[in-house]
Order: sequence, then C-alpha cells, then structure tokens
Amino acid sequence: MSYSASDSTLFLIVASIVTFLYVATHKMFGHDPREPPLAPQSIPIVGHMVGLARSSFNYYVDLSHQTGLPIFTMTLPGQKMYVVTKPGLIQAVQKQHKTLAFPPIEAKFASKVCGASLEAQAILDKNINGDEGDFGLSMESYAGMRAALKPGSGLDDMNRNMIHEIAKSLDILQPVKGESRTVSLNTWLRDAITTATTRSVYGPMNPYDDKAIADAFWEFESGLMSILVGFLPSITARKPIAAREKVSKAFEAYYKAGGVKKASVLAQTRYQVEIDNNVPLEDIARYEVGGSIAILVNTAPAAFWTLLLLHAHPGLLDDIRKEVDAFTETTTENGTTVKTIDITTLKANCPLLLSSYQEVLRHRSMGTSVREVREDTYLDQWLLKKGAMLQMPSRVIHQDASIWGSSVTDFNPRRFLPEEAQNRPRDVCFRAFGGGKTLCPGRHFATNEVLAVVAVFIARLDMKPVEREWTLPTTANTNVAAVIMEPDNDIDVEIKTRKGFEDVKWVINLDKSDKIFAMVTEDSTEAT
Repeated sequence: MSYSASDSTLFLIVASIVTFLYVATHKMFGHDPREPPLAPQSIPIVGHMVGLARSSFNYYVDLSHQTGLPIFTMTLPGQKMYVVTKPGLIQAVQKQHKTLAFPPIEAKFASKVCGASLEAQAILDKNINGDEGDFGLSMESYAGMRAALKPGSGLDDMNRNMIHEIAKSLDILQPVKGESRTVSLNTWLRDAITTATTRSVYGPMNPYDDKAIADAFWEFESGLMSILVGFLPSITARKPIAAREKVSKAFEAYYKAGGVKKASVLAQTRYQVEIDNNVPLEDIARYEVGGSIAILVNTAPAAFWTLLLLHAHPGLLDDIRKEVDAFTETTTENGTTVKTIDITTLKANCPLLLSSYQEVLRHRSMGTSVREVREDTYLDQWLLKKGAMLQMPSRVIHQDASIWGSSVTDFNPRRFLPEEAQNRPRDVCFRAFGGGKTLCPGRHFATNEVLAVVAVFIARLDMKPVEREWTLPTTANTNVAAVIMEPDNDIDVEIKTRKGFEDVKWVINLDKSDKIFAMVTEDSTEAT
C-alpha cells in the first residue's frame, strides 16, 4: 500500500493533534506520586464535576468520608484542586499565606462577578499578593476594611444605625393588639436586614432605599453561578448582568452626588482607597456591587436559621427568652411600660443565645476557603503544584464525627456553652468565618445584627408555622457566593404580639462594644 503526499500531510496533522492532546491532558491530569492522593471519581475527567453538580457543598463531605485522608487531589477539566479536610493541616495552610494565596483568587472572582474594565483589573493586579509591600488596591483595601470593622467607634456607629433600623422594621411588623399577621419569614428577614445593613453602611443617600435597586441586587445575586461558569454569559446570564448594571449605575450616581461623604467609615475607606489607586468611577461602582455581596448575602440566612431552629427545637425558645427577659430593663414613661434591650449586655449575659447562634453557624455553614498555589511547595509531606487551587471546605470540618463526636449531624444549641468546653474541639475547628489572614472582617457586625434581630424578635413576638409543624427547608440551590446555606423555599408564619407585652414600648440600645465576643481563636488574640 502506498501513501500520497496528502496522506502524509494528514498523518502529520493527526499525529500532531494527538501528541498535543496527550501532552496537554498529561499536564492537566497527570499526578505526581508526591502530591496528595487522587480522590476516586465514577466517570473519568468529569466525575467530580458531576458530583459537585449533584451534591453541591456536600460532595466534599462525601469524598472526605470515602477517602479518610487529611488532603486529597481532585482533577477537574482545566484545573487541579487540592482539598484539605483536617484542622491541623488548615493551620499549616494559613501560615503559608504568600505561597498559598487568597488575593489572586479574590481578584479573579471580583473582576468577573463585577464586570470590571480591563483598566480596573490591571490596577487590582498590581502587587496583588503584597509580595512587594503593603501597597496597591488589594493590600490597602484589606487593611482599610479590617480597621473600619474592628470593634470601636466606627463599628459602633454602624451597629447603632443598624439596630435603629431593625427596631423600626419590628415596629412595622408587630400586629395591633389582639390581631395577627402572616408573613414569609425569609423574605421579611431579607428585606429588613437589607435595609438595616445598607443604611448603616451607605448612609442617608443609600442606593438600596430604592426598592427597585434592592430587587435588582437580589436578581443579580441569584444568577452569580451563570455569570461565573455559564457559556457566553452575555447571553446565558443576560438577566443577572442587566440587574448588576442597574445597581452599579445607582452607585455611580450615589458617588457623583456625594453620598459617600455621609456614609460609614467602612464605605468612605473603601472609596478613598480606590480613588487613591486611580480606579475609574464606573469601576468603583461595579466593585461596590461585589462589596454588597459580602455585607448582605449571609446575614439574612443566618438570622433565618437561628429564628427557625430556636422555635423548632423543643424548649429552647422558652430558655432563651428567660435569658433575654432577665437582662431587659423595664421602666415606666408617662404611664407606658418601656422595655429596653442593650445588645452589648445580651452578648455578655446570654450564653445560651450565643451558643445557639454559634451552633447554627456550625450546623448550617457551607463556605469554602480557597487558595491559589503560587509556586511548587510542600504542605507537610505533600507536594502542591504551582497553578493548582486549594480548598478548605468548612462543612467537611463541621461534619466530622471524629472532631465533634457522634452527635455531629444534630443541632445541639448547648454545644458552645462555656461549661461544654471540655466536650468540644479546639476553636480552630470552628470555621464559619474562615481563618488566618482572610478571617471575615465583618464577623462582629454580622453577629450584632443577627443577635439584635433574633433577641428582640423573640422578646416582642410569638411566631408559629402556618403549616402547623416546623420543617427545615432544603438548601440544594444555595448560591456560589454564600457561606450560610440558603433555604430553597420560604416558610409562612403567623405573627402575634407576645402575650402580656401588648402595650409595651420597645427601645434597643448598643453600649460601647469594644469588648470582643470571641467566636474564633483570632478574636481571643485581638482581645488581649
């Protein structure tokens, strides 16, 4: 059999393609025996993608149980990923924050999610990881946010504005004497917390006071996944992208009108850092839409699960009410009974309320800390390859029976009581706020907000499910940016004024809150 010149050419082309595909595939999926062991997948190459699509954040828990390893490797199309499953190894990751870095990951996420211009992306990429010093948009933004959200005067001002708005929302919610009203719990909480949070951050010219803008934000938030991973997002994610544009235009108008001058220290700091780094105003507005994700997305579901589980767990509501009632001041003003609740006082004197909140976060959190491997490096005995991603899913730690005991899947509101300290793991095993250099700077504000909503709600109101029994909604559709599980469906509840409290006037205060409620190891360090 003879070959023509065209046959030879075709053979060379085919051989070249096969060689290229082999080399690319080997580079992408090749596994060095020094790397963490490979996690099994039912379908080659795409098995983990299928597992993640089916089981979402629980897939990492399933793989952890299946492998029993402190770290394993997942191969995804186009990306190698290492998954850390044990607290000791997570602490080792946090110590190597320059080599196993978060800022480059956040920059890519922010630029894609926010639709930032190429000019803004180039500014953000300068000294992105702080390798050349503490300058540049990334490093200065981190420092500014940490300072603005640290317990003290700036945070106290935000807290007081937030609490004032929460009190107004509860005044509106409370039915008149002898009557009841039905509300969708998650929707009410989301609206109340959106208003309270954004007014405390953005001040009297808050863009989210326009309901159309608030609704557009949640339209954008619901479509984050399609923006991040969708094919041709300008087509497949058209609605969330249009919603994002609507919100960013509102922020652009807000900055042009000088709204930020009357805003919180946090908003002013973020804006000034971007101005100092020559970010165009249009991109400052776009990045602020992304900033809204951080301040809004997780607080409402945390309050939702706390209220729901407090009511659904037998006897718990009565016990926590006793705590709150004991530290509610009662006075008389012109013949009217006035009850005053101070959130700082509650944090210092209501251990069961605080323990329940922490247990809600352990039980319902599903966030994942992500890092980029900047260069080949060893983590303990394992080699991590440059360009890979490293993930530390909090749910793997929070659902590990070897850490938390046989009741790990149960909601145990007393798990975090001081007297239970010997029966629970070290603080580093509680990962609801991440840890290390990327510990959530807004954790103190979020804690105050959830406790204010929950404590004052149960002090003032009685609530029961319209469907007669409390049921926990499924969470399969939780958004990619969420740290706390989001309910797939709302729960309709009947609200009444608490019996015996029909003619009470309520006042909510917050004393100086420089005393840190230590939820994580780093808080204990700050407090000393």
